[in-house]
Amino acid sequence: LRRRGDCRLAIEDRMLELLGDAIEAGWTKEEVLAAMIEVADDTALAMHQNVLLSVETELRKLKKKGN
Repeated sequence: LRRRGDCRLAIEDRMLELLGDAIEAGWTKEEVLAAMIEVADDTALAMHQNVLLSVETELRKLKKKGN
């Protein structure tokens, strides 16, 4: 739990900086925060999909070895 909190603190300043830059560019705070959440979700999903593909690949290799 502490590690996750430390990570959050480590990225918070950069996110606030990005938020400020995006608002300066003309987007609303709500638009930017929604986009950040979508990017985080998409990234997590992509990483999850990569793990699944890696596991499937390894299972196929093991299956071929067994035959």
